[in-house]
Amino acid sequence: MRRLGRALCAGLPALLLAACGGAAGPPERPTRPLVGVILPDTESSARWEEQDRPQLQRALEAEGLEPVVENARNDEFRFASIADDLIARGVAVLLITPLTPEGGATVEHKARKAGIPVIDYDRFSVGGAADYLVSFDNEAVGELQARGLVDCMGDRRGARVIELQGAPQDNNAMQFADGQRRVLGPRYERGDYRLVASTSADRWDPLLGRARFEQALNDSGGRVDGVLAANDRLAAAAIQVLRARGLAGKVPVTGQDATVDGLRAVLRGEQCLTVHKSIRDEAEAAARLASALADGDVARADALASATTEDPTNGRRVRAVLLGAVPVHRDGVRVLVASGVVRAEELCVPDLERTCAELGIAPR
Repeated sequence: MRRLGRALCAGLPALLLAACGGAAGPPERPTRPLVGVILPDTESSARWEEQDRPQLQRALEAEGLEPVVENARNDEFRFASIADDLIARGVAVLLITPLTPEGGATVEHKARKAGIPVIDYDRFSVGGAADYLVSFDNEAVGELQARGLVDCMGDRRGARVIELQGAPQDNNAMQFADGQRRVLGPRYERGDYRLVASTSADRWDPLLGRARFEQALNDSGGRVDGVLAANDRLAAAAIQVLRARGLAGKVPVTGQDATVDGLRAVLRGEQCLTVHKSIRDEAEAAARLASALADGDVARADALASATTEDPTNGRRVRAVLLGAVPVHRDGVRVLVASGVVRAEELCVPDLERTCAELGIAPR
């Protein structure tokens, strides 16, 4: 009904001209509301360009919206500049994944002054003014990572664990860590496992993550029994260090995002698991919410965002869509291929062709 209404409005001028005897040209193409999207970078995870960009474009267009998708390329100034341009263009909705809470909050306050609703996409701008959040249950994701590490390490009393966490500026990273600690905290306290180091990588930088992990490993005398890496890029950084020491495949490593490289690492046995978060579901949820807001239908938007999340800095409750996730071990990769999340051709590089065949992973 919404799309029909937009089409009828666009067609009225031509109909009126025809009724008055004027020479009317072809009906004007309906104008679709602009939705501005700012993705954060290409460094923290391959997901932003591999998955989020195409999924958001498809989902927003399916809702009758015109997406303008930009990437800040890990540059705070570029993030702000893109936002200023989108606000000046009068987008109907602004959808952002902030690099930092401060940068996100600044943009959100500008958008609010311009009367533009903002959706925080995947990352929450702590201290900001977003109207809605679309993300995953991040504490539950952290629990999945920790349980996966426990399953991979088994009952090894005193097993040494190094945690390689994400950006301390990212509220998601803090929530992942909270979920992980629910599972691992009691084991640390009982002495089942020993936390030898917990370090982090600013802005999810894998190069910094590698350096921090290598230092932690050196400090532990080169001994580690499990690595809790917060995402697949950080897992890859840790695996590079382990591989150089002949430990890759011997020390369980976690991840997140189910990137192509992460799934290959799982197939090789160098990463014990990743966590799949359906970017398609996240993009479609964001698109439905953006469509309601573009129509000014706040009641429909509120109904879609049935959960809430609390801003830890000011106690503000923000309506949210929080999605679930699933752990992916080696034998679960085939399920992602079968469901079209990733293509066999991408995964089954020459050194993995035999593994793919054994697991029944084959091109369609």
